[in-house]
Amino acid sequence: MKATAATPAKVTPKKATVTTRKSAAAKKAAPAKPAQSAKKATSTKPPRSAKKATPAKSPQKAPAPDTALVRRARRINRELAEVYPYAHPELDFENAFQLVVATVLSAQTTDLRVNQTTPALFAKYPTPEDLAAANPEEVEEILRPTGFFRAKTKSVIGLSKALRDDFGGEVPGRLEDLVKLPGVGRKTAFVVLGNAFGRPGITVDTHFQRLVRRWQWTAETEPDKIEAAVGALFPKSDWTMLSHHVIFHGRRICHARKPACGACPIAPLCPAYGEGETDPEKAKKLLKYEKGGFPGQRLNPPQSYLDAGGIPAPPLGTPQGAG
Repeated sequence: MKATAATPAKVTPKKATVTTRKSAAAKKAAPAKPAQSAKKATSTKPPRSAKKATPAKSPQKAPAPDTALVRRARRINRELAEVYPYAHPELDFENAFQLVVATVLSAQTTDLRVNQTTPALFAKYPTPEDLAAANPEEVEEILRPTGFFRAKTKSVIGLSKALRDDFGGEVPGRLEDLVKLPGVGRKTAFVVLGNAFGRPGITVDTHFQRLVRRWQWTAETEPDKIEAAVGALFPKSDWTMLSHHVIFHGRRICHARKPACGACPIAPLCPAYGEGETDPEKAKKLLKYEKGGFPGQRLNPPQSYLDAGGIPAPPLGTPQGAG
């Protein structure tokens, strides 16, 4: 009994020792340490690699699209300048007053229709003082062919009164003053500033909006945001002529419904190539104005336009396609 009792007493610690060693070994080989190493891996390695990778990638990728976009946009403008060296505002005018009135009248109609209408208007009302004192019904009758003639009559008489009363009968040469005139927004103001005062501005009309989105210069849809986005791609000194180049191209070749892709001089640079007719012969039939052998928008265009083969527009009453 004593031996038996002693035996387990001696054996027990040995077994306990073995168990302890085994459990210690088990702890070493247990999945606890892989779990700890996994924790270390997740908590230590990924953040280090992420910290190293993030700053390395962003500076390399961010500037590349902007630089490429600027280069492509400026190259398109250079190409258009060679195609349309005679580009000009397509509203007839002799002074800043005539230009601001004609631009207001051009809303939701063609420059051609305005040019066919304004000779009678300016013959009867040559100054802001004359138009400010005009009988609205008589002005409406003259402006009827331009559409929305009642609203336009109110605008041109209103802006004439403002010029008479607030600016001494002179068209102001500052953006902040021009946009205060009835019917004058940023687009009209920049037309006047760029073409009557020689101050750079971007004219965001329907043609300009359509083309700069087709060329992926911007994805913006609001005119002021388009103006800012496109303006950032070019030096300020280019803005006025850039507007003329883009608008000329939109009227003659890159139409809204059927772009003449097969006759487009900047087709290799255009991300939207193929949206229109790509067959060269069929595309040529879609060209408008001097590119297609048709009259232009102005009754009295610049001499440079005539020298390049441009044809003056017909007087009021002569049918011609819209532009």
